[in-house]
Amino acid sequence: MDISAIEGEELKSVEFVEDYLQLRFGEPLLKLYDWPHILLTDSSVAFGEPEYRNALCAEIGETVEKAMLEEDDALTIEFANGIVFALSLREEDVDSPESGSYSVSGEEADAQEF
Repeated sequence: MDISAIEGEELKSVEFVEDYLQLRFGEPLLKLYDWPHILLTDSSVAFGEPEYRNALCAEIGETVEKAMLEEDDALTIEFANGIVFALSLREEDVDSPESGSYSVSGEEADAQEF
């Protein structure tokens, strides 16, 4: 699946919705049913760690430099400041059949699950 439409876009919002995460990039919307790791310049932060929410929200307003979704492997979103959101999509690392969905328009009608 091609998510390159978010490249060059700013992260507009980080939304915590019960048991999943929504990332809005202008119109494109990425829903994640598993929690990504945040790779900082000198460390990483995982879901459940004290600074996780702050690390996610700190990227609001930052521009996406590179975005890749390799089905059954990984989702990576690299920001211009070097911070990376990374989510393994390997079968042994996911908890459900779908790890998320992507909509280029931000509408449920065109959302594609991965």
